[in-house]
Amino acid sequence: MTAPGPVWGELVGQEAAVRVLVEAAAGARALIDGPRGEGDGAPATDDRNGAASADSRSMSHAWLITGPPGSGRSVAARAFAAALQCTGPEPGCGRCPGCRTTMGRTNGDVRFVATEGSIITTQTARGLVHQAQSAPSQGRWLVIVVEDADRLNEQGANALLKAIEEPPERTVWVLCAPSPEDMIQTIRSRCRHLGLRIPRAQAVADLLVREGAADAATALESARAAQSHIGLARALARDPQMRRRRREIIAAPVRVRSVGEAVFAADRLLETAKEQAEAQTAERDARERAELMRQLGVEDGEAVARQSRGLLRSLEEDQKRRQKRALNDALDRALVDLLAIYRDVLMIQLSTGQELVNTDLADLVAELAGDSRPRQTMERIASIEDARRRLLANGNPLLVLEAMAISLRPQV
Repeated sequence: MTAPGPVWGELVGQEAAVRVLVEAAAGARALIDGPRGEGDGAPATDDRNGAASADSRSMSHAWLITGPPGSGRSVAARAFAAALQCTGPEPGCGRCPGCRTTMGRTNGDVRFVATEGSIITTQTARGLVHQAQSAPSQGRWLVIVVEDADRLNEQGANALLKAIEEPPERTVWVLCAPSPEDMIQTIRSRCRHLGLRIPRAQAVADLLVREGAADAATALESARAAQSHIGLARALARDPQMRRRRREIIAAPVRVRSVGEAVFAADRLLETAKEQAEAQTAERDARERAELMRQLGVEDGEAVARQSRGLLRSLEEDQKRRQKRALNDALDRALVDLLAIYRDVLMIQLSTGQELVNTDLADLVAELAGDSRPRQTMERIASIEDARRRLLANGNPLLVLEAMAISLRPQV
């Protein structure tokens, strides 16, 4: 089998998935170059019966890459796209123009699609179908990577169906979603499925150290706190303020003793999540607004002409949608962190010997474990899961968090 090239370096703990994608990229190369790399563009065939070679059969025109948040779905999709465009000695060499431009997201034949809102609209999906009909302009394949395919609404998914079912010869679809069940069955059945797993915390920490994000101890602590979510672990390792906000989010609701304290803790949790979401989006929002003003020829302090106000309103609406999603993501992450605290509490109460996720909050975990029983811990876990479901269903964030915080109080 072809050895994995440098483009796979960020895909941590996914050796089996990398082997599948490397083999498929080699098969894709055989489809274009022929079994001996003649480069004539003819599909690879077996000399005896004209059937596709074994290498070429490993390739599929449509892929569904699934895995938990932070497992590296988008990283795998980007690396696979680079390997498909690669012209180096092995697919994914990391040095050729195809690899470098794809990894830098500047390759004109690789389209990355993500959404700042809660859904990918039918209009966007139809635009992708139109783009998929084009031939690659310079690269070997036209690759369309949908990073949030689970956010396709039903109409949008149906719009993609025909294009995925019968794509042009040189078009490859790569859809990313948390699980196969997040996609409609008709799309699932037409894609080759590749599942990713949660990498080990030590593997994530090793990556952070190689990147220079943190020293070994901070990297491992961040990887455990992020529950091996690579992007979050990287952010925690690099940003002490983010680590501080995470501890505040966790500590506020678990220390409540009265209804009044619960209400205050819920308000503090929401405000901290808002701070985190704003820190994520503020710089980008300001940069986008400044760029739009420059394009409109508007200097600082000048009023925007009436005919240009629609463009400004459109930008502001897009930014509001992005801010809302960032807040929802921050709140959900906060509740996942709370679940991890009570998971640690339960592990101590049941004497499982499992390593703590929250090594930096070991004293708090021990305190909670001593003040309650496993049944109470399970009830608290259920309350947090219920709060996640209610937030997902667009419940009022403050009311949902207040109800959850009240349920976390010690029972009398």
